[in-house]
Amino acid sequence: MVKKNWGLFGLIILLAAAADQAAKLAVSFKINLHESVPVIPGFFNIVHVKNRGMAFGIFNNPDPGPAVYFLAGASIFAVLLITFWFINLKENEKIVIPGLALIMGGAIGNLIDRLRLNVVIDFLDIQIGSYHWPAFNIADSCITVGTAWVLVCFIFYIKFE
Repeated sequence: MVKKNWGLFGLIILLAAAADQAAKLAVSFKINLHESVPVIPGFFNIVHVKNRGMAFGIFNNPDPGPAVYFLAGASIFAVLLITFWFINLKENEKIVIPGLALIMGGAIGNLIDRLRLNVVIDFLDIQIGSYHWPAFNIADSCITVGTAWVLVCFIFYIKFE
């Protein structure tokens, strides 16, 4: 039986979800909806937008209809799948724990918004010249970094038995 580091796994999940929710709460109280506050003019802004779709504004429609339930269900499924994966990790796969925890923490952060508000609050806004990246949040960043971590681990470090 492989010994799991439940403490590290849980701590990363908690920190990711809490940081995401704290930042969204601050943005909601300090910045009006659709307002933009330049941090690095011409490159980085803090905005307050509501995303009814997926990460980076995909499927962001004014009336999401049943998509809200589908996206909440997909987040719950992701949390269950990652929990199952973590429980069944092999000894040589333990290096993926931080990545899995970041993905789960991000999924939980956005799930809290969907269940509480029926939307996800996005607030990080990056532009380079005329290219404007869709607004995103800490949860989206955690999911992206966690996925990259897991992929790098499987490409470079994990040998399949």
